[in-house]
Amino acid sequence: MDAALCTRYSCLCVQDELIQVFQGVVMTGSRRVTVAISGGIAAYKIPEFVRTLIRAGYEVRCALTPSAGEFVSPMVLQTLTASPVRSELFSPEEEGEIDHISLADWADLLVVAPATANTLAKLAQGIADNLVSTVLLATQSPILVVPAMNVNMWQNPATVANLEILRERGVHILGPEKGYLACGWEGEGRMSEPEDIAREVDRLFAAKTLEGEKVMVTAGGTREPLDAVRVLANRSSGKMGFAIAAEAAHRGASVTLITGPVGLRTPVGVKRVDVETAQQMYDAVFSELPNTSIVIKAAAVSDFRAANPDAQKIKKESLKEGEGIRLELVPNADILAEVCRIKGDRFVVGFAAESENVVEAARRKVLRKGCDLLVANDISRTDAGFEVDQNAIIFVTPEGEAEELPLLKKSEVASRIWDRVEQMRAQKLEE
Repeated sequence: MDAALCTRYSCLCVQDELIQVFQGVVMTGSRRVTVAISGGIAAYKIPEFVRTLIRAGYEVRCALTPSAGEFVSPMVLQTLTASPVRSELFSPEEEGEIDHISLADWADLLVVAPATANTLAKLAQGIADNLVSTVLLATQSPILVVPAMNVNMWQNPATVANLEILRERGVHILGPEKGYLACGWEGEGRMSEPEDIAREVDRLFAAKTLEGEKVMVTAGGTREPLDAVRVLANRSSGKMGFAIAAEAAHRGASVTLITGPVGLRTPVGVKRVDVETAQQMYDAVFSELPNTSIVIKAAAVSDFRAANPDAQKIKKESLKEGEGIRLELVPNADILAEVCRIKGDRFVVGFAAESENVVEAARRKVLRKGCDLLVANDISRTDAGFEVDQNAIIFVTPEGEAEELPLLKKSEVASRIWDRVEQMRAQKLEE
C-alpha cells in the first residue's frame, strides 16, 4: 500500500470514528439547530462553532450557499455532524435524503453564520434562489443571523435598511464585532467568535426565568487619580460581575453592566457602560436605577479618593532627598447603602470582600447596608477571588443565615447566585 493510499485510509478511519462519537452525542440531544453558512471568509470558523454545539448536546445539520464551499469543507462539517451537508437546491441525490422543506421544518433554530450582505438582503426581501435562502424563507423557527462583511458593506444604507427590516420581524442579530478584517480594513464587520455564537444559541434555548426583569450589575474596580499619571486602584478583574451579567442575560433579563476599567469582552446580550472613578460609577448607577428591578453590586469600588489630585505628574526630582509624599484621602459615597436606602421593591445584592472573620464581617455589613442578600468571599485565599477564574462564596442574609459554597468556576458561582436570588424573590412574593 503506497503512502498516499495509507494516508487516505487513515483519514477515513479517523473520520468513521468521529462520526460514531458524534452520533452518540447527537442521539441524546433534544435541541435541533440548522447552521446555514454563506460565502464569507469567516466560514472557516464554523466547524469550531458546530463542534461546540455538539459538545453541548445539540443536534446539528448544515446547509451551504453555492459559494460557502469555497471557504469551508462540506466533508469536515459532515464528519462533525454525522449528517449529510446540503448545498444544492435541485439535486436528486440530496433531495432524495432530505428535501429543503423538511430541512426548514426540522430545526428548532436556524443560525446563519457568517451572514453576508447578500444573504441578509435575500432574507430581508424574501428572495429564495439557493438552498439557504429557500430554507430561511420556508422555516417557521426562530432565526439568528451573525453578520460578517467589509466595514463599508456593513455601513451601507442598503444593509442598514435590511437589518432594520429583520429586527422588526423578530430575527435575532449577533454582532458584528470591531477588529481587523480579512480584506485589510479595520472596523465593524468581523464575525462574532464561535464561543459567543454558541452562548447566544444557549441563551435563545434557555428557560427565561428572568424574562421581564431589568437587571443592573456593577463589576470591576474603580481608579481614583492621584496625579496626571498615577491612580489609586485595586486588583479586581471584573470576572465575577461579568459572569453574573452573562448569566442574567442567559436567563432572559434585560441587563445593564456598569464596569470599571477591565480587559474583558462584553457578554452577549448585555448593555455595557464603562466608567473609571467611584463618582462616575455612582452617576451611572443612579441614572439606570429608576428602570431597574434587580441590582447586583459586584464592583470593588474604592472607599477613598485623593482630596486634591495633582493635575500634573508628581516628579521625584521636585522632592528633597529622602522626602516622601503625603496623600490626603477622603471617603467616596457609599453606593450600595444609598441604593438600599431608596430600593423600594427592588431586590439588591451586595458583595463583601473580606480578609478575616469573613462571616461575622458580612453579617454586620448586610445589616449596615440594608441589602436583601450579601455575597461574601475571603480575599486572603490564593485560589479564589481577585484575578482568578474561581470563587468560593458565602451567602449571608439579613437574618444572619450563612451558606458556604465550595470552590467553583465563576460562571457556576453566577448561576448559583441567580438561583438564590430567584428563590428568595419567589418566597418574598408568597409572603
